[in-house]
Amino acid sequence: MTQTANRIFIIGAGIVGIASAALLSEQGHAVTVIDRSGIAEETSKGNAAALAFSEIMPLASPKTLLRAPKWLFDPLGPLSIRPSYLPKLTPWLWQFWKASMPGRQQASITAQARLMRLAESEMMALVERAGITRMVHHDGSLELYESEAEFNSTADGWRQREQAGIAFEHVRGARLAELQPGLSPRFVAGTFVPGWKNVSEPQAFAQALWSYAERHGAVFEKAEVRALERSEKGSSLRLADGTTREADRIVVCAGSWSTRLINPVTRLRIPLDTERGYNTTLPPGAFDLKRQLIFGHHGFVMTPLETGVRVGGAVELGGLDLPPNFARSKAMLDKAASFLPGLKTTGGVEWMGFRPSLPDTLPVLGALPEDPSVLLAFGNGHLGLTQSAAMGRLITDLVGHKTPSIDIAAYRPDRF
Repeated sequence: MTQTANRIFIIGAGIVGIASAALLSEQGHAVTVIDRSGIAEETSKGNAAALAFSEIMPLASPKTLLRAPKWLFDPLGPLSIRPSYLPKLTPWLWQFWKASMPGRQQASITAQARLMRLAESEMMALVERAGITRMVHHDGSLELYESEAEFNSTADGWRQREQAGIAFEHVRGARLAELQPGLSPRFVAGTFVPGWKNVSEPQAFAQALWSYAERHGAVFEKAEVRALERSEKGSSLRLADGTTREADRIVVCAGSWSTRLINPVTRLRIPLDTERGYNTTLPPGAFDLKRQLIFGHHGFVMTPLETGVRVGGAVELGGLDLPPNFARSKAMLDKAASFLPGLKTTGGVEWMGFRPSLPDTLPVLGALPEDPSVLLAFGNGHLGLTQSAAMGRLITDLVGHKTPSIDIAAYRPDRF
């Protein structure tokens, strides 16, 4: 337990805020998590349930730049931009282009691999302490390829993973069929990653972690934060009802909404945008899925959950305010049915969530320059669940004035 307890407000009850609350409360801090909705009721509710510790390759790359012109304006493609949103997205795209340069890309891979190593050790330890190991499945993942050219195009990424110490197995024929029976014969090869993990159901998992945080004294307040404020008494939050909450430290874990909170109180401009992710969750029995299947060329995955089969992913860059385009969910479901001919596609529930995305695929972690009592922890893109315990550990280190568990320079808020 820490010798000096802090009154800490965490803005955002998504998985990063929950993991941070669990780790901070373990150290004896007085933690309040505040959110307008509830525990894991927004982006963390409908994710793909992956603990994707091997996912170290950034979206920004020379290869993506070559494919982008074909993808970007296909409304049903793996990566698309709403044309009406393009002017607003231009600064993000400029930073994405810079992050795609070979030197910058390699730096991102190195930083991501470092964060993933911490993420795996911290998450597995937290799951053990929370008594929820039954909610983590160790079945690995299977990435699938429809042609030799598609398979060969992934070679550099697998070399990078091999250098990072990540185990994998390229598979064909009988071994491919063994790992996932019922695949369409269109798939010529696959890559099995045994260390990939999944949770049984993402919202239930997040809520179980929250129960652990509560046992250590963390509390939840349902309210909407309108502004960050600073006075002689210290940092405070102003809520929608006009009341304020004072704190020793404030941790901003509000995902895609984070910059809307911090922009009025800082000169810093963080190029945060949203990967709008779509999925359809089919009822139990839709298919006997053995493990998470990854269709990288098409930008989506299929995940076995306790509640059914989830088909989703892809990236739509369209901000927070445009209405959903559920034709994207339907397109992925149609593809899934052709990839797994026995898939039952009826009775599904569609969903769309806002994944907080930064151009270099790395999160923001560190203090607000104008106010060191305000810590920023957001921007994990589609890796929020995967990296949540690492984010919580690093925030706990900073609150406790400890040397961070890993070098956090690559994630600093002012790196852009």
